[in-house]
Amino acid sequence: MIAPQYVKAYVRGNKNDYNDARAIGEAARVADMRFVEVKSVEQQDVQAMHRLREARVGERTGLCNQLRGVLAEYGIVLAQGVGTVRKRVPELLEDAENGLSDFLRSLLADAYRQLGELDGHIAFYTDALKAHARENEAVERLQTVPGFGPIVASAFHAFVGNGHAFGKGRDLSAALGLVPRQHSSGGKTVLLGISKRGDRYLRSLLIHGARSVVIQAKTKDDRLSRWINRVVSARGFNKAVVALANKIARIGWVILAKKTTYQAI
Repeated sequence: MIAPQYVKAYVRGNKNDYNDARAIGEAARVADMRFVEVKSVEQQDVQAMHRLREARVGERTGLCNQLRGVLAEYGIVLAQGVGTVRKRVPELLEDAENGLSDFLRSLLADAYRQLGELDGHIAFYTDALKAHARENEAVERLQTVPGFGPIVASAFHAFVGNGHAFGKGRDLSAALGLVPRQHSSGGKTVLLGISKRGDRYLRSLLIHGARSVVIQAKTKDDRLSRWINRVVSARGFNKAVVALANKIARIGWVILAKKTTYQAI
């Protein structure tokens, strides 16, 4: 199985089934072609849960932002965050002195009901993912890594599988877009920001998990925390977060490929 972006370079003429098949055949004969591992049914099921959950989270965020925008037109400014909207909208509906019309109140009440429904859908998918994490031995081993909770671990396992599709941990980091982009020429190597290639969802989960570890590192004295604090002081908080996301992705690959667990030092 070959990723479409690698086949594209071998397509000649207009895109049709014949040219696509010929391009796949030519690409498959290239010695250093990168192939994609075929996912198991279980991996596809877990990815489906993550995609459905991500979609509902996006819908909830959009609804909250829409409510904040509507209320701002009436001079009512709400702070960002789902929790703020969830708390303030009922207060506005109960306040008879805020000047909101009865028609707008009915609209807000219906939107608040939709918010509750989305919360229920998200909770359903979250509970399903946590249940899967408890039943899967590989996902449990991944949760020994700092920054890996049940959501991050299940998404990581669904993407990586047994790890055999990647020759080393850095290959996985590159596939997730956590390594620097290059713009090199004439023997001069120029490294830019991270490439942000690959699975955007998993990369964001790894960075969120790494951020929580970096925040807590200042109060700890283990080897990983000392390394994090050195990077924070030298490169800044955000770069330390991305560097740690890169590191824990590599550690996760080792755990899956070598069937081991993380040992803190």
